[in-house]
Amino acid sequence: MTTPDTATPACVSPSPTAAAAVGTPRRRTSLGPVGLVLAGGVSVQFGAALAVLLMPRAGALGVVTLRLMAAAVVLLIVCRPRLRGHSRADWGTVVVFGLTMAAMNGLFYQAVDRIPLGAAVTLEVLGPLTLSVLASRRAVNAVWAGLALAGVFLLGGGDFGALDPWGVVFALAAGAMWATYIVFSARTGRRFPQADGLALAMAVGALAFLPLGIAESGAKLLDPVTVGLGAAVALMSSVLPYTLELLALRTLPASAFAILMSLEPALAALAGFLILDQALSAVQALAIALVIAASMGAVRTQVGRGDRGTPQESPR
Repeated sequence: MTTPDTATPACVSPSPTAAAAVGTPRRRTSLGPVGLVLAGGVSVQFGAALAVLLMPRAGALGVVTLRLMAAAVVLLIVCRPRLRGHSRADWGTVVVFGLTMAAMNGLFYQAVDRIPLGAAVTLEVLGPLTLSVLASRRAVNAVWAGLALAGVFLLGGGDFGALDPWGVVFALAAGAMWATYIVFSARTGRRFPQADGLALAMAVGALAFLPLGIAESGAKLLDPVTVGLGAAVALMSSVLPYTLELLALRTLPASAFAILMSLEPALAALAGFLILDQALSAVQALAIALVIAASMGAVRTQVGRGDRGTPQESPR
């Protein structure tokens, strides 16, 4: 999908209410909410693999700084969000959303700096899986979440004891921030038109993280090649997936969205195989199948039965 079809429509498309009124909610998002989430997941995991290759040049905190700064610049230029006419509660939501994104990125890259990409994402996805159980109003969704959780642990080899302890801690903390991200992404999408809130939140996160990046990487952040690679990571891991997820959360139930996030370990394993030369074992392939089956079951159960509860209002 080209850049004009991903970043720009989020800033210029009509609101979901207006689109529904004229009966054309899919014209700007032809993939549908599930397709948007999956496309965002592919982009973010291949961007993460590229970031791993960039870390020797800029360090983990430096990569996060480049990613957030580049994403903020792109979104602010494309969306040109309005700064006036928002309440104090609106700005509070944006600030928390931005700080959450910064924390989620920082913790995740600290994790992948210490443990393999697939294991880090496997641990991180426990946050959205927990959220899916808490947000769900149907008992069957707990079964799908359990199946996905089994696949997640199987993908990790069933034993994380051999991994760097701090890497495990950072990955689990990133998962908690990921669950919080889902909450505030949905709330921001409701309070701000199109992707204005996302652009403002990205700027907040970038400014908050900048001192950490400067402290670790210093002048390395000004190297043209490093900046170019950091911009590529930003587009793949921030601008594209966050915009797609924000659009999807306007119509997709929060519990279905959270379980769809369980596909991330499978996508990370694929990215690791293609970019980082990390081969898949038969057990890992079985784990991927379990996660995909759980995700498909969750979506069919909730979306197929017309569970269209407003994501922003879900108890999560």
